[in-house]
Amino acid sequence: MQGAQLECVRCGSTYRGQEDLYGCEECGDGLQLALDLEGLVYDSLKHRWRERPLRVWRYREMLPDGTREVSLEEGGTPLLSVDVLGPAASGIHAFVKNEGQNPTGSFKDRGMTVGVTHARAIGRRRVICASTGNTAASLAAYASRAGMEGVVLVPSGGIAKGKLAQALFEGARVVGLQGTFDDAMRVVVEAAKRLDAYVLNSINPYRIEGQKTAAYEVFEQLGGRVPDWLVCPVGNGGNLAAYWKGFQELKEIGATEDLPRLVGVQAEGASPIADAIIHGYEEIHAVEKPETVASAIRIGNPANWRKTIRAIRESDGTALKLPDAVILEGQSLLARHEGIFVEPASAASVAGAMRLASQGFFEDGERVVLVTTGHGLKDPEAALRVVPEAEPVDPSVDGIVRAVEGRR
Repeated sequence: MQGAQLECVRCGSTYRGQEDLYGCEECGDGLQLALDLEGLVYDSLKHRWRERPLRVWRYREMLPDGTREVSLEEGGTPLLSVDVLGPAASGIHAFVKNEGQNPTGSFKDRGMTVGVTHARAIGRRRVICASTGNTAASLAAYASRAGMEGVVLVPSGGIAKGKLAQALFEGARVVGLQGTFDDAMRVVVEAAKRLDAYVLNSINPYRIEGQKTAAYEVFEQLGGRVPDWLVCPVGNGGNLAAYWKGFQELKEIGATEDLPRLVGVQAEGASPIADAIIHGYEEIHAVEKPETVASAIRIGNPANWRKTIRAIRESDGTALKLPDAVILEGQSLLARHEGIFVEPASAASVAGAMRLASQGFFEDGERVVLVTTGHGLKDPEAALRVVPEAEPVDPSVDGIVRAVEGRR
């Protein structure tokens, strides 16, 4: 990667060589990595990229130094054509970017490979995060891969067992905190200082660098075109902001003249970013006690809200919020009709796009990409709430036939 510096997303202050800086010292807002892309031209880069596997590190020229990357071969997730938006969307080309096929089952692996690689490059031996589950599982895996100690702070009772099991089996020190994810986020930076640990939540700008590679993949998978719309679940907000950064950089290096419009989807019980977009607020109104079955986006005070709101507004996009029942309906429909099993938070993008399509929001011929962020086995308990459990039948052919045909 070319030269880079940290830049405040609000006031524009810049910093170099301050590896443990997660917020602006002038205004306290978030930071992003500002790349010097001068001299990088897509017509030259694309030939190098095509010689490498479709993975995160395929795009190493656009990433922080990855000479000794910590990798589990993340990225390269499929872009699947789907027919889930309903009869009102018959002329729309819909696709699912299925990030649940990353190594630990979620999009977090994209950011974690870059974040842990950077942590190792600067000599760190311990990494830490606050998490609703997916970040914990990913950090644990990549810390293990790098020979580092992983520490994860999770809200007690608020993490899906599939994600908790991953973090525990991968050797992380899991600390359950009384309270919410937002409570964990409030203390993670100070805890990191005391523990000499490197924070790998999405407030870490290196995490976003890995996640933006999904935009590059979508562009290549669509044959060198950006979608007209990209619909993404929103919790802490880093992922949608990462997609926007990736698409902007593709334009900057001459790969495209176009940019997609973004749609952020939140659950009704945890919707501070959607509310700000819908009502035109300049600041979010934090949700003190967020509630939703979509645990991965159960965040009331998202750290990356400014980046996300700016991305949506700059793209001339929109946001919406949905009740849990609608999100779970989208999860079920995607599994039944397309064979794609995602966790509830992932299904927010599907349910959101379905609602917008029913309102005539998209135009015929448009390409709409729905980002699904995590595998359904991350949170099987949530899925089992909406499907009937199979009752045992007599171990006979007649018993089986009666069960299949709906007779007892």
